Amino acid sequence: MQSSFDRATAVSLRSPDPGADEGCAVHDVVVDPGWTIGDKPNGGYLLAMMARAGLATVAGVEGPDHPHPVAAAAAYVSAPTLAPGEVHSEVLRRGKGMSQVRSRLVQDGLTRVDATFTCGRLDPGSEPWWGGAPAPHLPDPESIGERPAVAPGGIPLPIRGQVDVRIDPATAGFADDRRAGVGELRAWSRFVDGRPADPLSLLLTVDALPPATFDLEGTVGWVPTLSLSAYVRAVPAPGWLVVRQRAGLVERGLVDEVCEVWDSRGRLVAQATQLAGVRTA
Repeated sequence: MQSSFDRATAVSLRSPDPGADEGCAVHDVVVDPGWTIGDKPNGGYLLAMMARAGLATVAGVEGPDHPHPVAAAAAYVSAPTLAPGEVHSEVLRRGKGMSQVRSRLVQDGLTRVDATFTCGRLDPGSEPWWGGAPAPHLPDPESIGERPAVAPGGIPLPIRGQVDVRIDPATAGFADDRRAGVGELRAWSRFVDGRPADPLSLLLTVDALPPATFDLEGTVGWVPTLSLSAYVRAVPAPGWLVVRQRAGLVERGLVDEVCEVWDSRGRLVAQATQLAGVRTA
């Protein structure tokens, strides 16, 4: 049976225009209401959906198989509506080791998200030659209760019905106004329906936690992503993922955040940085 994530990120190739350039394609999509914060679609979910269309476009041009998104850089121009849309993709380069493709999510003739993907092939058995930050130690996920599907301020979180996020109690003080004030959240993450994580879904995982600013006194309201860059470093092993999200500088209504993801082996499998809007009391 198809998973909820695969249904929500499904793309359908539109019949190509006879005069269209090679390496260009349009895929029809539907922005799913089950992957939202309030009524706004999650940025990682949108990125994964667009990557699926971009990878399909790359696969339509002759060359080596590049099935994985290795890097992504996205600008969130405006929040998409929960409705049908189109992903317009253009292959920028078809290389031996890597390919690049630009994909734009379009609704009502307007670009909502503009992203560029580097595509390649990740080896499931590879090990890092050097480096890789160690995963933080977290309490066993079964000892941590599931979070309510409501954010501070009463904002509904439909995405919590899709992604099981269990926040380390040491960083979850925002839920009852016991913020530590360090701007860091740590959590376990996995799909509710048991779908295994893969390189595509890691683009969602790097944006699946609540904003790290929730741990800071005086920050309120929605934290919309303006720009997001992600790197997928490895094919994740089955099981829970460990995610750490940290806030950097909060100034003039903006915050930068860094996210790191480890798999059940303790292997660093994804990283991301983003710039987001933030309100301070």
